Amino acid sequence: MTPKEKAKELVYKFKYVKPTKMSDYSIIYLPTAKQCALIAVDEILKAIGISMTDEYWQEVKQIIEEEL
Repeated sequence: MTPKEKAKELVYKFKYVKPTKMSDYSIIYLPTAKQCALIAVDEILKAIGISMTDEYWQEVKQIIEEEL
């Protein structure tokens, strides 16, 4: 999966997460979904430390911040 595909997937997953005690038609707004995805990527980067995949996740983060 390319970094761009992964970035879109993460944002989409947070945007359409099933909220509790809200209407079934509610979605999380894009800025909030992006912030959640960035938190997830930051946690992944902390967990893996410095490695070859670090570059991949840095690119995913950059795409979320700049393109989505």
